[in-house]
Amino acid sequence: MNSDVQIAGDPLAVPHLLPPVPAHPSTVAGFAGLAREIAADRARWAPLVRYDATTRWYHRLHAVPGAPATGHAGQAPAGYEVWLLSWLPGQGSGRHDHGPSSGVLTVLEGELSEHTAGGPRTLKAGAQRVFAPGYVHEVVNDALVPAVSLHVYFPGLTDMPMHGARCAAGASSGAGASRPVAAP
Repeated sequence: MNSDVQIAGDPLAVPHLLPPVPAHPSTVAGFAGLAREIAADRARWAPLVRYDATTRWYHRLHAVPGAPATGHAGQAPAGYEVWLLSWLPGQGSGRHDHGPSSGVLTVLEGELSEHTAGGPRTLKAGAQRVFAPGYVHEVVNDALVPAVSLHVYFPGLTDMPMHGARCAAGASSGAGASRPVAAP
């Protein structure tokens, strides 16, 4: 008796029957998966990590520009950026949001504290936080050992408005000074 593959042929051998492979993730779950994939590949990021006692150290690990608009219904896929950051004890981001970008924060080593309107949250190695545009938070290394984190922003980070200490951490009103991105 013949098998289905013998009768119909191998569907993998007929490229036009396969769904197109996306150039990059297009969902929040896809970007979280990308962050986990990069986090698991320690050889890719660990040799790049540096520590700076005067300021947080950061390095753009990867950037993919957005696709040009095609004129078809729907939105063209947005690009994304992947950043690697190190945090010495006491270093923090300041209270900020990420402008029009959504993001995934993954702790690679150590632990970080995230401060929001809902209160502080400790993020240990392996923890992930996903956030939408306008999400206001402050990330701090409150521990006694250095930490390393991975940040995926989609679309790529173009603005990082800072919010004063008295600004409600969960507010998305855009209150606070907006500035071009210098440090994720």
